Amino acid sequence: MEADITELQEKARQAKAASKKLAFIPTKVKNDALLAIAQALLDKEDVILHNNEKDYKEAEASGMSAAMLDRLMLDSSRIKGIAADVKTVVSLPDPVGEVIEERKLPNGLLLSKRRVPLGVIGAIYESRPNVTVDISVLCLKAGNSVILRGGKEAYRSNLALAGTVQEAAYKSGLPAGCVQFIESTDRNLVDHMLKMKQYIDLIIPRGGENLIKFVRDNAAMAVVAGGIGVCHQYVDKTADLKKATAIAYNAKVQRPTVCNALDCLLVHKDIAADFLPMVAQEWAKAGVEMRCDQFSLDILKAVPGLKLKPATAEDWGKEFLALIGAIKVVDSLDEALAHIDRYGSGHSEAIISEDKNSIERFLNEIDAACVYANASTRFTDGAQFGMGAEIGISTQKFHARGPMALREISSYKWCIVGSGQVRP
Repeated sequence: MEADITELQEKARQAKAASKKLAFIPTKVKNDALLAIAQALLDKEDVILHNNEKDYKEAEASGMSAAMLDRLMLDSSRIKGIAADVKTVVSLPDPVGEVIEERKLPNGLLLSKRRVPLGVIGAIYESRPNVTVDISVLCLKAGNSVILRGGKEAYRSNLALAGTVQEAAYKSGLPAGCVQFIESTDRNLVDHMLKMKQYIDLIIPRGGENLIKFVRDNAAMAVVAGGIGVCHQYVDKTADLKKATAIAYNAKVQRPTVCNALDCLLVHKDIAADFLPMVAQEWAKAGVEMRCDQFSLDILKAVPGLKLKPATAEDWGKEFLALIGAIKVVDSLDEALAHIDRYGSGHSEAIISEDKNSIERFLNEIDAACVYANASTRFTDGAQFGMGAEIGISTQKFHARGPMALREISSYKWCIVGSGQVRP
């Protein structure tokens, strides 16, 4: 354990030193490094997938849930997708040096806000090996060093990916030490990492509720974290029912194991008898289990071939991460808003409606990072938002909210230029 702490401290020191140099690296050098990383991922696909297969088989044998296994798994398509996301980051403007605001005071002083890197970002994450690449490339483009601490369930995958990123980055001229991977899987190291505010400027946890709470409660430095993604779709009485069905199907079925998948369907009573059989039959094709309040259960029990269960109190406000969805019939938009206010997690919420007033009320009154009208919550994603990738999806309000990318991992400083002014 002592040797592991020494390793952590030394890597953190190196990351801090590298961040001082990385802050002034030209955009072209950073972009060339990212292009090299994207190509290296493709070149080393076989090695990466070989290591991921070992992780997957070991995790499967240990009884890991289907949702976590899906997040852990890499294949050729996902590797190509990760590489494509890296190239998208290359195409984005470099935030470093951007003049956010500029004005001249009456005394002649010229004030400007200029965007600067944060310094060193620590990432503590579980299961998803793509996070190793996503966080690394975003940090590098924004001029930050990064310290990666992945979970033991993806150890071999993360080690292979981090090594690929490091080799390509350093060969391309980025300062040695700007990407650090903590090889020890000893959980006690997380405690030490959270106390290293002299080296780490921001911690970003990505994983389950327990990990996020632990980091928030114990970190000595700033933390930006997402919470669980309890996502609702409210189908208003004016909704286009075909549109609502297609969106509900996509949001629930397209990839049910992720945080922006639909968990609870709220349906206005005036259209429930027509809409619920439509959406239930589509969900049934994918094997979705439906946990229904009494009103929706009375409607759907006459439809053959459905997986129905009476909803319990625990089904409201639950992130299922599986082919399970809760269904509740509501009397009004107000009741839908109240339900989401009580059970939502501040992640992503959607209304399906053709009424402009209802849409505007929903967009204005729902307190969440991402609020949708007539679209699937599955779009809450850095790549889908044109950010290339994401550091994470923040459900906080300070300092970032929703998908976090380049600008969300930068800060700013005031630059003041005078001509000899002194304060009277």
